[in-house]
Amino acid sequence: MWQETKHGLYQKFVFADFAEAWEFMQRAKAEFERLDHHPRWLNEWNVVEMWLVTHDSEGNITDKDHTLAAAIDALLEHPNKENLHADDVFHTTINEVKLYADGGSRGNPGHSASGYVVLDMNDRVLHEEGVYLGITTNNQAEYQALKLGLEYIVKQRQARKVHVYMDSLLVINQMKKIFKVRNRDLWPVHDAITQLLPKFEQVTFEHVPRELNKAADAEVNKCLDAELNIT
Repeated sequence: MWQETKHGLYQKFVFADFAEAWEFMQRAKAEFERLDHHPRWLNEWNVVEMWLVTHDSEGNITDKDHTLAAAIDALLEHPNKENLHADDVFHTTINEVKLYADGGSRGNPGHSASGYVVLDMNDRVLHEEGVYLGITTNNQAEYQALKLGLEYIVKQRQARKVHVYMDSLLVINQMKKIFKVRNRDLWPVHDAITQLLPKFEQVTFEHVPRELNKAADAEVNKCLDAELNIT
């Protein structure tokens, strides 16, 4: 998933080995030439990192960068299935995924929504969704986002390993059993998530700063804005 940083639009790609990474770089080079837009990039064995920035716009991120990012993402589409929907690719080919989840409440308690984004291990977005929850608290919304994301992955019946990333230190530490769940209102959703975990071979939990959880946060705010008719 591309991230806006002070050095440009950034993404890291991880491949099986150097040969696969090199093939990707060769294909990416053709897109650079086609769009006449050349990024800064770095390769170390099976890892390729890219920073896209428009130099003639004083180093700002522009539509040219987003256009190139979309073209690069298209290179990672499943071979021989150019028109395959991302959810279908997930269902048939993906064994390990990343889940970014976030929740928000405008009022706490107030109008709330949960958002989550599922990505493959090359950071290609497989599914993103925001769900309006009604009136609830921020912590409830955070937990519901995790539950909804895991339920979606279970429904796909393919991914056995899930790496969860959230900016809620409370949820992450409670799921890692560092903190106890003392709020009784959170017990039902925490228990529901706990019952989902055995359906996977592995689920890891990692706290990330808010700026690295922007995609899930965007789903939350998009959902709330639509519900509250904010334009």
